[in-house]
Amino acid sequence: MCGLDGILDVLYDYDAVRPALTRETLAAAPRTQWRYRPLLPLPATAALPTAPVGWTPVFDAPPLAARFGLAGVLLKDEGRNPTGSLKDRASSVGAAHAAASACRQITCASTGNAASSLAGMSAQLGLQAFIFVPASVSQAKLTQMLIHGARVFLVRGTYEDAFALSMGASERFGWYNRNSAINPLLVEGKKTAGLEIAEQTGPDLPDVVVVPLGDGCTLAGTWKGLREMHALGLSPRVPRMIGVQASGAAPIAAALAEDRDVTPVPVQTIADGIAVGTPRNWRKALNAVRASGGTIVTVRDEEILDAMRLLAEAVGVWAEPAALAGVAALPVLREAGLVGRSERVLVLLTGHGLKDPAAARGAAGGRAVEIEATAEAVEEALR
Repeated sequence: MCGLDGILDVLYDYDAVRPALTRETLAAAPRTQWRYRPLLPLPATAALPTAPVGWTPVFDAPPLAARFGLAGVLLKDEGRNPTGSLKDRASSVGAAHAAASACRQITCASTGNAASSLAGMSAQLGLQAFIFVPASVSQAKLTQMLIHGARVFLVRGTYEDAFALSMGASERFGWYNRNSAINPLLVEGKKTAGLEIAEQTGPDLPDVVVVPLGDGCTLAGTWKGLREMHALGLSPRVPRMIGVQASGAAPIAAALAEDRDVTPVPVQTIADGIAVGTPRNWRKALNAVRASGGTIVTVRDEEILDAMRLLAEAVGVWAEPAALAGVAALPVLREAGLVGRSERVLVLLTGHGLKDPAAARGAAGGRAVEIEATAEAVEEALR
């Protein structure tokens, strides 16, 4: 590992990795993120969580392509992971590294998904997870944490308050620190999304990859995975990276637009997964966007709710608000000329809609009708 803009980055000897990661070895590898073991910073003897993580599907969404005037729209549905979000990629690597390092207690702060993910991965490896989340956390995500046996602290404050408590507790009690903003191994888990995108799309790699953007880890990790597959000769090129922030939590977008460092901002958005006012991996995210020729845009909560309804009704996929930022951004990108009609765009859906059913009730267009158990009641309701 070495320092990169103040945050550690994991480096590899790609000449050594190249013979171990070829099209032939991948063809025989398990269809999980562990197929990329030569590019993950875990000892060969490390025990892995048993539930399969990764190799989530990439599929076409023709209704979205037609609606927004694009050559193609691809979706990668991270809601298929064991606890329903992309965070399982990072938590599985963090929990495996903790166990291999003889650490039996592990901690993180989260707005929800990283915490429920860590709880699930820790349960599989016999670790005790200590979780710090804002007291306003989604009840669905809180239930996930508790059912997996985590010790949960509901913090009367912001995510930044929870983060500070988690950091202090890690230092005071010697718990393994799973926080992605500090632990570079967690970004290595997230990069497997990029490794998969490159492998799953092959020569038909999309022109653009759109990623929800909060702290910056997911975008930076996905970019790193795409770059590594290209460096190993397993992908023809690297797509442009576009990050999407909620307009009520957009410090990285503002920094890019004004060509300056990030400054903390207050946050107000329904997209709790990207509601980060003090991002800690912002520089890596900006580096990825700039190096790829991409950009960062913002979307309003109303646009996110519209995207939730559109995706569910037109494609049959239900995603949580933060995950929908990329879908909500498609009309913004088209109207601004940031993606062209001839381009194919892949949107990373980072979490399942069951993570936040309360938000979905606000987006749903219809209403349920209570009736008596008779055929006449059905006819009356239809009238």
